[in-house]
Amino acid sequence: GFWLDDAFASGGSAGYDHKKMGITARGGWEAVKRHFREMDKDIQSEPFTVVGIGDMSGDVFGNGMLLSEQIKLVAAYDHRDIFIDPDPDTAKSFKERKRLFEMGRSSWQDYDTSKLSKGGGIFPRNQKSITLSKAAADAIGLGKTKASPNEIMTAILKADAELLWFGGIGTYIRATSETDAEVGDRANDPIRITAKEVGAKVIGEGANLGLTQRARIEYGLAGGRCNSDAIDNSAGVNSSDVEVNIKIALQPALANNTLPRAKRDKLLEAMTESVADLVLRTNYDQTLTISRAERAGTSQLQVQNRLMESLESRGLLNRAVEFLPDEEEITERMAKGEALTRAEIGVLLSYAKLVLFDDIVASDLPDDPYLEDALISYFPPRMQKAHGALIAGHRLRREIIATLLANQVINRGGTSVISRFEDATGLLPSVISRAHVVIRDGLETEAIHAAIDALDNKASGEAQLSLYAELAEGTRQAIAHQLKALNDTSPLAEAVGEVAKARKALASHLKKILPPYLVDWSADRVAEFSDAGLPKGQAEALAMLPINALIPDLVAVSRQCGAEVLPAAKAFFEVTHTFKIGRLEHQAYGLDTSDYFDGLAQQRALDTIHAARRTLTSAALSAAAGNHAQAVTQWANANSVRIKRVQDRIADLTEAGELTASRLTVAAGLLSDLAEG
Repeated sequence: GFWLDDAFASGGSAGYDHKKMGITARGGWEAVKRHFREMDKDIQSEPFTVVGIGDMSGDVFGNGMLLSEQIKLVAAYDHRDIFIDPDPDTAKSFKERKRLFEMGRSSWQDYDTSKLSKGGGIFPRNQKSITLSKAAADAIGLGKTKASPNEIMTAILKADAELLWFGGIGTYIRATSETDAEVGDRANDPIRITAKEVGAKVIGEGANLGLTQRARIEYGLAGGRCNSDAIDNSAGVNSSDVEVNIKIALQPALANNTLPRAKRDKLLEAMTESVADLVLRTNYDQTLTISRAERAGTSQLQVQNRLMESLESRGLLNRAVEFLPDEEEITERMAKGEALTRAEIGVLLSYAKLVLFDDIVASDLPDDPYLEDALISYFPPRMQKAHGALIAGHRLRREIIATLLANQVINRGGTSVISRFEDATGLLPSVISRAHVVIRDGLETEAIHAAIDALDNKASGEAQLSLYAELAEGTRQAIAHQLKALNDTSPLAEAVGEVAKARKALASHLKKILPPYLVDWSADRVAEFSDAGLPKGQAEALAMLPINALIPDLVAVSRQCGAEVLPAAKAFFEVTHTFKIGRLEHQAYGLDTSDYFDGLAQQRALDTIHAARRTLTSAALSAAAGNHAQAVTQWANANSVRIKRVQDRIADLTEAGELTASRLTVAAGLLSDLAEG
């Protein structure tokens, strides 16, 4: 009689059968595809070599080895047999693997050996000694043809393949610094290797704990590409979450019999692929976030260290338990030019999302009606249409909204986006998340993101990651301006509408009122982004994003002085030109901010400059008594002596030698003093 009824992960009895969906393997395959895509290889259309642990009857191994018809499975083993196919025919071997998978309770012994390439074979593990063909021994890098099963399996783990796919139970790789006893998997001690001995370029961890966390880190530092089991095989857990939330949403209809159980179960089944699509999007986005952080390299180490410090101060993180580097090791890595590995970034990603979720739930942000669309989007389209009212009344609506928002804020902004803004502004995580929504929808950044996503396997991996980095930085700047210029408690719909309205009003005028150097700069960026593959419209939107990031300032000026946003923008850029603020910003962004607090000092100085610019622009427009076209000229003439003095002093600071943080701070103070006067 408890209200949850059967709202639990059913394993398929009245919900989602993970093996039938292949969801865990499919989630892991999103990670594998990303690894190769960023290495400029499309594994869905180009053959690639694989070794692995498991057999075709297994959920993760079996489903995984059917996710590309280009797989060349050279070798694999499970608890019973060893499989070796030195030079597999992709079409024949795929068809045979599929046959075994569909048998259900198959083993490698059921594989049709006539489909193996010359020298291949299936060998029981219970033999004392196995004689291989030279082709089979060469395929796995074994220097002899007669060996024990353990020697052969160890060779498979070390094999020079493009992908090592974990689908079976066991921990097969440890760090050089670890002992087998520390691993805690005695059954596989005889065949375990160290991370430095792995020959594969990529590891896909579809199964749990195929290698230890220390091994992942060692493998990553040596140039290998792997995430962790928590990232790679998360789709199974995620699909269970979705199943539970779907059932909770439908429970009232089940209770009053407006939706009989039989019909509900049919609806669940009909939505299977929609649920899979929703789940796999998370795998796609999470691995992208890790890739972006990995690409940023050591430039992010101080920011990441600050996040760890913040989590530690709240009693939420123990670095030693999570195998994350302490202060001393961070310093060593900076000196060596070694960034966090993907495995370490994945841990921070999880913590950042969990903590932000808690902070959002504790606020009133999930109660804003504007976010109901996010709640609806969590569920499959068929359910949205038929049961929208039930979704809106979901018992866990606040938690679902908080989960979705935390996921997107961190996925788009990076693991440290919240801690960085917290330090720079002193604002709550929920307020920062609110600004993310305003900028996301007001500037329509998701459309740009989708256009970059569409370049998968069309643009080079580096070019695509570069575009994502441009989008993330432009969005970060816009959020910073939103927090400083327009931070208020108005309903989200109003806040988004205000920014969107200003963007549309300025769209066809901005290039006419921008300084020529900015027009040329944006044109160069459009050409660069178009060359990378972006459609013209989205290339222009991305190129103009750092300019559109100023829209919150323009709206704030418009509010202050009562002018329309277009004359406010004209005056704003005139003030920018008068005090050469564009040059000041350019030099400021070129400062060495490898020290985290130097970066904060730079941002604080820029915030002061931006605030002064808003005040000066508003003062000029307010004094113009409606004559907005001449507002800045009239104001400058009326205050010429003081303005000239500030201009000269700023010129001394920026032109006489290299700009330093101290000089930037003084320049910011001069503009602030002028604004206050």
